Amino acid sequence: MKFTIVFAGLLGIFLTPTLAGYDINVNDNNNSGGSGQQSVSVNNEHGVANIDNNNGWGSWNSLWDYESGFAVIRSFKKKSCIVHKMNKEVMPSIQALDMLAKKDKLQGRGPEGLPPKSLIYSVKPDKVNNLDQFGKSIVTMCKGIPTYMAEEIQGANLILYPEKCIKVDILWILNISLCEEAMEN
Repeated sequence: MKFTIVFAGLLGIFLTPTLAGYDINVNDNNNSGGSGQQSVSVNNEHGVANIDNNNGWGSWNSLWDYESGFAVIRSFKKKSCIVHKMNKEVMPSIQALDMLAKKDKLQGRGPEGLPPKSLIYSVKPDKVNNLDQFGKSIVTMCKGIPTYMAEEIQGANLILYPEKCIKVDILWILNISLCEEAMEN
């Protein structure tokens, strides 16, 4: 019996780091004044990554739910949530995000080499009435907040896209632009 208890305790100690989420802070030196900061939390057990960008009025949170295949960005300035399907060809897997975030923390700056990938979305003007279709994590993040659906625009260029856009840069790996059709300000 004692062996079982000791074994269970040791198993818990060794499995906890594998299953637990963690935080990685990244200073944004490209932000005017250099005061922005990103925090990445990855929870492998639930298949969810949370990215927080703290930059005063321009702050936002992003949640990537790998199990449902949807992601959401909550803009504090716009006081709204924008949900979109995850483009798994462009967005890193949860394991790759985990690895990249750890690597970037150790470097203290973005990786040198390839420029970040980009995604451009068109935000639909109609509010989403049923958040349940996007999964429990997104419901929890956006309940009671005006929520809109966004669709990816294939082959779009921001220079040619005249609507206002919210830019969301994830670490140094992905730039997301959410462009309004008629979203409330």
